[in-house]
Amino acid sequence: MEQEIRTPAPDTEDRERRRSRLLLVGGGIFVALILLRLITGESDITSSGTMSATLALAVPIGMAALGGMWSERSGVINIGLEGMMTFGTWGAAFASYFSGNPWLGLLGGIVAGAVGGLLHAVATVTFGVDHIVSGVAINILAPGVTRYLSDLLFTDEQGGGATQSPPLPNFPTWSVPGVGKPLGSLEKHHWILVSDLAGLVRGVLTNLSPITLLGILLIPVSYYLLWRTAFGLRLRSCGENPVAAESLGVKVYRMKYASVVISGAFAGIGGVFLAMVASSNYQEGQVNGRGYIGLAAMIFGNWRPGMVAGGAGLFGYTDALQLRGGTGAVHAMLLLIGIGLLALAVWRGYRRRVVAAAISAVVAAGVLVWFFLTDALPREIVTYSPHITTLLVLAFAAQRLRMPAADGMRYRKGGGH
Repeated sequence: MEQEIRTPAPDTEDRERRRSRLLLVGGGIFVALILLRLITGESDITSSGTMSATLALAVPIGMAALGGMWSERSGVINIGLEGMMTFGTWGAAFASYFSGNPWLGLLGGIVAGAVGGLLHAVATVTFGVDHIVSGVAINILAPGVTRYLSDLLFTDEQGGGATQSPPLPNFPTWSVPGVGKPLGSLEKHHWILVSDLAGLVRGVLTNLSPITLLGILLIPVSYYLLWRTAFGLRLRSCGENPVAAESLGVKVYRMKYASVVISGAFAGIGGVFLAMVASSNYQEGQVNGRGYIGLAAMIFGNWRPGMVAGGAGLFGYTDALQLRGGTGAVHAMLLLIGIGLLALAVWRGYRRRVVAAAISAVVAAGVLVWFFLTDALPREIVTYSPHITTLLVLAFAAQRLRMPAADGMRYRKGGGH
């Protein structure tokens, strides 16, 4: 019997092509960083400390971004992620301090974030409040509520007060056995590629918290649930055409509620990380704009989990670089940005987009002149480099975005949008 020859399905081919392109882009960026380290002599560009800090700083941003993706895939814009993360930080502090158990702190942060998501769902789905207005209201509400509760519950505790909690129990940290010392020895030699790879692997495989591992695990889990299950198909259909979804029997309100509550829970996990891993206690203002940066990572990632994780990694890396490498390492990035913009100008010129190519070339020339005429950047610019990166990424990525078609639309059952 002749064996039947089957051709791959188109969606399988697209997935393989997308995966190959992502791997190629990731490898190209890492090689560019290696060359930048060699040219500028800034060893922190690929050091294990920078890679470890990148992973740590990317987790809360990534959780906010994944949460925003879940909500917007059902058609509900969620700019209240900042407030939901704030609820998560306080919920983690409350549950872990009064129980003495960090795992209950994780549960408390998830529940507190989910409550923030539930408030947003009630306002937007049930009462039809404008999504932006509701999100802003939650961002305003969260700091006030958490300050009141802190004043009520933490003021009489040792080390606590209206703006912070007492010290919290710690999560354990885990490392892959046999990785730290051998790779650390290789890294110290500063050999081309070998030491850089050693720094990368050592940074991402040592001193990992359970929240970090949970955040990494939730990336493929989110992809599977949203793109490989009937539940995910129904949820995404609500974000594309809720009227058509309703006509096919999908419980649109139920799907929207589920997605927004999950969104808040994910943001709560990011808050747990900030209160119990990145710090030893809850502090007022601890989120510090990471919810908004998470929104930028979601947009950069085109509402898809893999790309969202890449966006979170990008913002985490810029933050880690300014914390560890200081002005010199961030100044070195000007060379990479300038060369990248020149390549973009050439590509746009090849595609006959003359105006866009000219703008890219002018900006590239300005960045390169800035690099060659200075030795370091002002401290103020270095401190805000993650936020500047956010603006630049959104500016250059805006042309290729494809948001859910019904994202942000008010939907009333039986009556269309």
